[in-house]
Amino acid sequence: MFYEVSKEIFDKLPDAIFGVVAVRGIDNSKDIPAIQKLLEDNAAACQKYFEESGTKAKEDPVVVPYREAFRALGINPSRYSCSIEALMDRIAKGKGMPSINPIVDLGNAVSLKYKLPIGAHDIYSFVREDGSGRGCEDTGVVVRLATAEDTFVPFGAADDAFDNPEIGEAVYVSGHEVRTRRWTWRQSEKGKITEKTSAVLFPIDGFASVNKAAVESAIKEFVELIANYYAKSGKSLTVETGMVDKDNRKFEF
Repeated sequence: MFYEVSKEIFDKLPDAIFGVVAVRGIDNSKDIPAIQKLLEDNAAACQKYFEESGTKAKEDPVVVPYREAFRALGINPSRYSCSIEALMDRIAKGKGMPSINPIVDLGNAVSLKYKLPIGAHDIYSFVREDGSGRGCEDTGVVVRLATAEDTFVPFGAADDAFDNPEIGEAVYVSGHEVRTRRWTWRQSEKGKITEKTSAVLFPIDGFASVNKAAVESAIKEFVELIANYYAKSGKSLTVETGMVDKDNRKFEF
């Protein structure tokens, strides 16, 4: 399986880096109170940060580079916000952070701690370019510009209630199934993490000259937390990590 970022993305964002954490063998069907507490603690720390700084999420120094990157990709950041900006804005406004399920909560907790956009995709939902071979070893996800054949199913919608992203829009895509629109704006119903999910790909989007150390720290923390909470789940747990940049555009796992 693989995670790949196309050259056309790096042509627009040459400083972009993508941390990757691929986890297989988790049991996401049981509540893990310690993960929920971790999410609550990190959300509380984020809220305190905004209370003390008095800034808005969109003005925060860690968010500004993502807004600039959105503009470079032809995306209006005031209309479509990066996922970490959306999370931070929600917390800054006192709306809290809901618990979804353990592995998603874990991703959100790490995202808030390091102020990084972090996605979560079900590895066994990946497909080949022709749409066949779901979950096979030669399937994966690619960050590229959308084509006319690509389709997107919004969260909560039926499989046949899809729409098409704009041609040339930056997307995460498996085959022609768009998994995230507008780079890190909104994920799809396809590949959604549920209680049945046993394998997850966490992409961590950053910039070499801005927050590379944070991306590396987030990867390290993922490895430690997953080992702590899932190593005794009774399944064969594997965790693989990597970093994708303009000189190394593909990570195989």
